Amino acid sequence: MAEIVKTMKLHIHPQKKDIAALTELTESYRVACNFVSCYIFDHGFPLNSVELSKLLYQTLRTEYGLKSQLAQSCIKTVIARYKTIKDQLFNHPYSSYHEKDEPRQYITRTLDWLQKPALFSRPQADFVRNRDYSFVDGGSVLSLNTLQGRIRVSFDVPECFKDYFDGSWKFGTGKIVSLLGEWYLHIPMSKEYGKEYSSETVKHVVGIDRGLRFLATTYDEQGTTTFFNGKTIMQKRDAFQAARSEAQSRGTKSAKRVLKRVSGRENRWMTDVNHRITKTLVTKYGQGTLFVLEDLTGISFNEENLSQLTKTGRRQLRSWSFYQMEQMLTYKAHETASEVIKIKPDYTSQRCPKCGRIRKENRHHDIHEYICDCCGYRSNDDRIGAMNIQLLGTFYVSGDTNPKLKHKEN
Repeated sequence: MAEIVKTMKLHIHPQKKDIAALTELTESYRVACNFVSCYIFDHGFPLNSVELSKLLYQTLRTEYGLKSQLAQSCIKTVIARYKTIKDQLFNHPYSSYHEKDEPRQYITRTLDWLQKPALFSRPQADFVRNRDYSFVDGGSVLSLNTLQGRIRVSFDVPECFKDYFDGSWKFGTGKIVSLLGEWYLHIPMSKEYGKEYSSETVKHVVGIDRGLRFLATTYDEQGTTTFFNGKTIMQKRDAFQAARSEAQSRGTKSAKRVLKRVSGRENRWMTDVNHRITKTLVTKYGQGTLFVLEDLTGISFNEENLSQLTKTGRRQLRSWSFYQMEQMLTYKAHETASEVIKIKPDYTSQRCPKCGRIRKENRHHDIHEYICDCCGYRSNDDRIGAMNIQLLGTFYVSGDTNPKLKHKEN
């Protein structure tokens, strides 16, 4: 069975008296999270929820007023934040060099590199289904837990999410937040599908190279290449960056509010772009497709690519949400009994797909082409990457669970 996971954003409408209760709850939860975070930071980063509960549970109940489930959720929320930071540090190693001609040294970073605890600045609270939130009155009203008791609120269901209330979806722990005076409950949903991907019934193998000039370049088993142009998108990102820089230069309270709104609009826009790209791919290829991506874990878009880019290009490449694109493609693929795998990126941009020659210098960043010095084959450099990624996907379908490119002697 394949499991699909999505997140639903419910716009809730508490009455004036209930807004005060939610405000008190989310602020208390935020302060409690910061208390737990400081404890973890000061005691060598213990991330075992059972041990932390033994040490901090009573304090969270008595000094911060959290109810039993909320106290447990508070600890789990902080642990999750530190685990995310741990992964981010690992994926972005520290780089340094002593002499101009010496290669850079990359050092893996751990939580010990943090100079201060991770702090929660936004009031929020995590609600466990049927403990802290539940649907009542035939599913038309939300019952929410607060420090002052339960409250009942109405809510809006986006048209695209109405089918998720048919009883076939399992609702998980939600997060309640306030944005510009409005209240929302974000609920993760999961569902098991009977249809599941099988390597024995693969219809398509699609290699996907991710980048900036083209956010995605795909190549399939029929030799078809598709480019998702990123030029206009990067121009829009430049406009967002200019708006942020202007707000940051003013440094006033109103400028900070503008900065927050701009960042929010940019994040929503980036999410929409990634959604449209991944939806296009899954719709085009349908059931039984293997989508192949490079595993970017531990890669900081550094050695080969960043040195060829401007400062603006380096910022854009590092900040575009490729991980979000990967997550969206994965859950959409699972809905159609397809699969997404990640392969090692070694040599995917350096190998000639015709003769197998691997040579870094064959890729010409200035003209965005790969020109083989052995057989003379030439093509767009992003397309070359997608072709080699697709090739590794065919190896995977053939039974090689760890496909990788190897040097071919010429």
